[in-house]
Amino acid sequence: MHNDQLPGASTPPMPTRSLRTGHHLTELGLGAAQFGNLFTETTDERSTRAVKAALEEGIRYFDTAPHYGLGLSERRLGQALDDTDADVLVSSKVGRLLMESPETADRLDDDGFVVPATKRRVWDFSRDGILRSVEQSLARLGTDRLDIAYLHDPDDHWAEASSSGIAALMELRDQGVVGAIGAGMNQSAMPAEFVRQTDIDVVMVAGRLTVLDQSALDDLLPVALERGVGVVAAAVYNSGLLSTATVDSSAHFDYGQAPRAVVERATRDAEVCGRHGVSLPAAAVQYPLRHPAVVSVVTGMRTEEHVRSTAKRYREEIPESLWEELHSSGLAPDPARTS
Repeated sequence: MHNDQLPGASTPPMPTRSLRTGHHLTELGLGAAQFGNLFTETTDERSTRAVKAALEEGIRYFDTAPHYGLGLSERRLGQALDDTDADVLVSSKVGRLLMESPETADRLDDDGFVVPATKRRVWDFSRDGILRSVEQSLARLGTDRLDIAYLHDPDDHWAEASSSGIAALMELRDQGVVGAIGAGMNQSAMPAEFVRQTDIDVVMVAGRLTVLDQSALDDLLPVALERGVGVVAAAVYNSGLLSTATVDSSAHFDYGQAPRAVVERATRDAEVCGRHGVSLPAAAVQYPLRHPAVVSVVTGMRTEEHVRSTAKRYREEIPESLWEELHSSGLAPDPARTS
């Protein structure tokens, strides 16, 4: 995955933060769910241009999963990274094994991705399921090792995921097939239990460490900091509500219609940002990075334009006075003060 054709590979990386395994993640990472035709179709070419732009912006961390487009995201990301000499870090996920499904091939996937349902997802956190999942991901990505492997959404599978799932990932880590291991979820309570009870290196938490929802500050972040486990913050726009400078009352929050009270709170956040000359999306991107346990913020990027705008938000100058007002107003506790 590290040849030397793709332009932009010589661009210095963004600032990085380290896991205890020695892996360095750029503070901004590209989430490749949209490469799998999430909600709308994209192309191989657009995905490759997005990756090229990310490398040019200094992004070196890329996250994907078999779930994203029934393997399409992994394939596109692998293709796009095939010709770069940049030292990139790639994470994927386990727990949803992809099985051939010829009987559904004539219809579209029913899980949000615009792809033919030629495969079906089967929950599997067994040792065999984990090993097969990683083997398939490596083939689609065109590489021989994964930098990070996350247990993907094990909410309803704690018993198996925390035993055979973690054991299989530890085995792969010992073999060098996987670099670091962890869990990725849309909640913070169970990831905190993984940190307490298992030997993981990193957690990806989606939507629970944002300008609108700081629940991870209560459970996950303290124990992660205590045990030296890195945290990757994802879904920092809470499904879209924080993605525009002016809050759109019709925008989604946590994958559904935003409740009125949440819209009102987001609007207050935007007003505070405006008083300090900061855009709400820039605050959303930078907010989680204020906590010392956080190693990266990953946002979904479909196109080159998405990459450029997100990198601009990451680099936007934000005065300390903004964080102070959000903290003192009770809108968003400053992660830097709660650790």
